[in-house]
Amino acid sequence: MNILKLLDKLSNDKFFTEKTSRSDSFRDITAFGKKAATASLPLGLGAMMSSPVKAETQNTKATAYFLKSALTDALQLALVLEYLENEYYSMGLSKAGLIPSADRTVFMQISKHESAHVSFLQSTLTSLGVTPGAKPTFDFTANGSFSPFTDYNQFLVLAQAFEDTGVRAYKGQAGNVMSNKVVLQAALQIHSVEARHASQVRRMRANKGWIELANGGNMPSSTNAVYAGEDNVNQAGYNTSTLFGAAAGSAAYDEVLSGSDAQSIASLFIV
Repeated sequence: MNILKLLDKLSNDKFFTEKTSRSDSFRDITAFGKKAATASLPLGLGAMMSSPVKAETQNTKATAYFLKSALTDALQLALVLEYLENEYYSMGLSKAGLIPSADRTVFMQISKHESAHVSFLQSTLTSLGVTPGAKPTFDFTANGSFSPFTDYNQFLVLAQAFEDTGVRAYKGQAGNVMSNKVVLQAALQIHSVEARHASQVRRMRANKGWIELANGGNMPSSTNAVYAGEDNVNQAGYNTSTLFGAAAGSAAYDEVLSGSDAQSIASLFIV
């Protein structure tokens, strides 16, 4: 499956064809997320053979194909998100005068991490016999609606949104990479680093390092798509708010983000 097709910018959507204000475009993120294409994994099950032995063999092969497809699709999605973050920080660091000197060290280190993640995902996909998706062309202004490279506050807002999206997206794909224990371990290692990035950027914006009640913390209300569902307090049948209160109960458990939702958020910045 070509993941880039799933990240089509939806050129027929009015968001990309009409000039909008920054506040309007931020509001459109939530609605935009509902319109993104949803991945459909090729099961390759085929017709069942009449012989029980052949049918079992066919099922075994089909299951293996499904697991590989789910695994590589998850890695392709992660690669797109890492491409996005890597290029965003690279462009921010190359913009003279944008990032205060006191903060440059942080973003230089984060940028190195994202570059390492891109290299790992490309190498892993290649080792699995799959061509890594090409880096998309990004427009971090969203067709002129934002100015993250001239306004440091906007740069931080988008950095937080990207990091919080990445953290949730990696959790959302955990089930799809479980078939390969080596990849699963590496993905979890990347996930924890992305979570540290998110916490660091959030604190640089004077926010808490964690998310409470689907409130991103001093973020435009239009970024709700990034934080939707984070107000959940029920975990495996246990109501965490009973003893600790709703805010603490929701903050103690970070929610997953589906692949289609992660794709829709990333698509906003893909040409």
